[in-house]
Amino acid sequence: MNQEQAWQNTLRIAVYLLLFIILFGWLLKVAQSFLLPVLMSIISVYILATLTDWLGNFPVLKHSPEWMRRLMVLIGFIISMFAFSHILIITGEQILISAPNYQANLEKMLQSFSSRFSWAQGLDLSVLRELIFERISVQSFISYMIGAVSSFTSIVVLIIVYAMFLIAEKGRFSSRLSLAFPSQGAKRTKYLIMNINKKIGDYLAVKTLINIILATISVIILWLFGVEHAIFWALIIGILNYIPYIGSLLGVVFPVTLTLVQFGSIQMTLAVAVLLTMAQMYVGNVLEPKMIGKEINLSPFVVLISLSLWSSLWGISGAILAVPLTSVFVIIFAEFESTRPFTLLLMDDVEQDTDQA
Repeated sequence: MNQEQAWQNTLRIAVYLLLFIILFGWLLKVAQSFLLPVLMSIISVYILATLTDWLGNFPVLKHSPEWMRRLMVLIGFIISMFAFSHILIITGEQILISAPNYQANLEKMLQSFSSRFSWAQGLDLSVLRELIFERISVQSFISYMIGAVSSFTSIVVLIIVYAMFLIAEKGRFSSRLSLAFPSQGAKRTKYLIMNINKKIGDYLAVKTLINIILATISVIILWLFGVEHAIFWALIIGILNYIPYIGSLLGVVFPVTLTLVQFGSIQMTLAVAVLLTMAQMYVGNVLEPKMIGKEINLSPFVVLISLSLWSSLWGISGAILAVPLTSVFVIIFAEFESTRPFTLLLMDDVEQDTDQA
């Protein structure tokens, strides 16, 4: 009877958890315009707080007050955000202006192939142009992609404002927590928040450093081959690398596609594709495991599911936030006995979690 009751309790908890996930997902979709800049600012604060701590390890800033390091990091963050938005807008306009030239290069490349390999003998190129280029407009495709990326710039100001207030409130959070909860509740909640801050903060900070390294390598490769807007595409590569698995593929596809339409040369395109892929493989298979390790303890299957879930809710922004947000839920659910068995199913290394507990 006890086993039957335990099974019923487990089933009841699973049903409640499923209903909670469905309701929570609906709320996330409805409140996207409000929640997205808030969560982006929280993620930014995690990175800025970890960077502030890192600055304290430098000899020059070791004895400097924390508020001064916070101010330095915040100013750098504001400048970086506005600079990134400016690059997105200006480069997007330049790419749109060049779109007709890109389409002309593709047509020239098609004509070159047809005359070299004689695969289009007897075929009217005007018919082929109508079938392909008038149905697939390079300008329309570029406009859509630039619009999707540039939509981020509309919430930049909100992210900066929220981040400024969160950093200002960060120092007083512990005292407010002690007043809001009883002694045991405050202690447990504080431990939970510290655990989230440690894992998510370290992961995001190191991941950001890795993405900066990848973007630097990429901009050198693109610049050496004369690819237009190298800084813009390197930034896109760095941002997309926040997305697990798929991000590294998209990061290569976009600049390689531009190389094809810019030069109309298969040889040039293949060279750029190979070098960018080698850079992605080095970062993903060598640098990232060495620097991040098991900081985020999620199974690869759960990462893919969370990626699909969050991207279906919030698009590219949801894909970038998928791993941090899922990790937060796993850490929280692992603290409660009723939901802990479900979190063990989501982890990659269960023994690691058992040792820490």
